Amino acid sequence: QVQLVESGGGLVQAGGSLRLSCAASGRAFSNTNMAWFRQAPGKEREFVAAFTWPSGTGPSGNPEYTDSVKGRFTISRDSAKNTVFLQMNSLTPEDAAIYYCAARLPGRIKFDYWGQGTQVTVSS
Repeated sequence: QVQLVESGGGLVQAGGSLRLSCAASGRAFSNTNMAWFRQAPGKEREFVAAFTWPSGTGPSGNPEYTDSVKGRFTISRDSAKNTVFLQMNSLTPEDAAIYYCAARLPGRIKFDYWGQGTQVTVSS
């Protein structure tokens, strides 16, 4: 069974940085689309960033970012640890939300697996 466990959230001042981690387990993640979403109070969950886990040891495929985080956030992975990261720099209060890691298996349309979320709070 696929499990995704996020960590790394916390309180940071505006302009600061955080690195979120998502430990993935339960299967091989080759060709799996891994993503970060976020949900702020009173708002719908929104896409933040994603990439496709390669079948080998090459670079992650097709990294994507929502416009508001381009140039500030970076999604990456550690294949040896089956972990996905979201490096967040130059944080603003608008980035405050619960951040979720998600996985979409090959051939699937929806993200089937979600973590429990990690809270990011940004003080102004």
